[in-house]
Amino acid sequence: MKNVLITGGAGFIGSNLALKLISKGYNITVLDNLSVQIHGENAESTSPLFQSIYNKVKFLRGTVTSKQDWEMAIAGQDVIVHYAAETGTGQSMYEIQKYVDVNVNGTAIMLDLLANTTHQVKKVIIASSRSIYGEGKYINQKGESIYPKHRTAEYMDNGDFEVKSPGSTELRLVATDEDSKIHPSSVYGITKQNQEQMIMTVCPTIGVSPVAFRYQNVYGPGQSLKNPYTGILSIFSTQIKNGNGINIFEDGRETRDFVFIDDVVDATILGIEKEEANNEIFNVGTGVPTDVITVANGLIANYGIHVPVKVSGNYRLGDIRHNYADLTKIEKLLGFSPKVNFTQGLALFAKWVNTQEVQEDKYEKSIEEMKAKGLYK
Repeated sequence: MKNVLITGGAGFIGSNLALKLISKGYNITVLDNLSVQIHGENAESTSPLFQSIYNKVKFLRGTVTSKQDWEMAIAGQDVIVHYAAETGTGQSMYEIQKYVDVNVNGTAIMLDLLANTTHQVKKVIIASSRSIYGEGKYINQKGESIYPKHRTAEYMDNGDFEVKSPGSTELRLVATDEDSKIHPSSVYGITKQNQEQMIMTVCPTIGVSPVAFRYQNVYGPGQSLKNPYTGILSIFSTQIKNGNGINIFEDGRETRDFVFIDDVVDATILGIEKEEANNEIFNVGTGVPTDVITVANGLIANYGIHVPVKVSGNYRLGDIRHNYADLTKIEKLLGFSPKVNFTQGLALFAKWVNTQEVQEDKYEKSIEEMKAKGLYK
């Protein structure tokens, strides 16, 4: 089990995983298209993510939508870690065909080859996402588990951003476990659900062990500062470094579970190495919700650059209100628990950003795209 293919392995999580596996003696092949949105122009000479793995892996520049590229990449591999995907929640709501082509069809091509050709792949790790849950898990006043439907403009236009459930006057947010209802609120979430279900369904029938990791919001040094469509810490950092103000959506009290890159890599390696992971689905997070105002203020404090912060009441259709991970299963079966809390991780991330060239702030362009599609209010 020493030959590992990482699709999207020049990306943020993939490159960090590659370097850690190399240090443990694995032979790594990376299949990546070096997306301009993530890596910028002339990625092979300018992308820090690509440069971090250059000459350390067998690199194949290609796409998961190509059967030929998959055939070259799979040859001789023991494990596939499938990261290659389009990842912007908001962007997925109007670039629908691209998200389905890459995320769903790309995965289908891989599975078709595994099912119908000779290979030595023994395990497939799929990067699933907390987005497949949609809104998180709640308890009502009767002690019953509630999985609220997606929020509507009817309430949010009036500044009411919390989730609703018919017949419930009070809901208490709790950690989302792996048995929680799957009801994604974006095309991205739907494609991640499809990826996960295809892999968990097909692989056991062909003698390949599947493992799915439902990552929460991954962050840390190395995260792309060029991509204005995903990664709230990177987006806010680029705005702050450009001296631009931050527009916080809704009331700023929406929360996410931010998990540090090193913890994500460690969890993934446990999935590769432990047989207890086979045929299982795991949450990967910290189990702690952090609101967006805390993120913005924390970054400003770490950079020492004071920019105006506006809590605007704007919102994006498809965004969720709250979701944080229940880690009981991954702790029990794999012995995983996160080592880096948000305060520590934020400081490490900001320290790294301070060493990087300030990128152009393209966030407003991404918002204008959503406005034009009626998805930003």
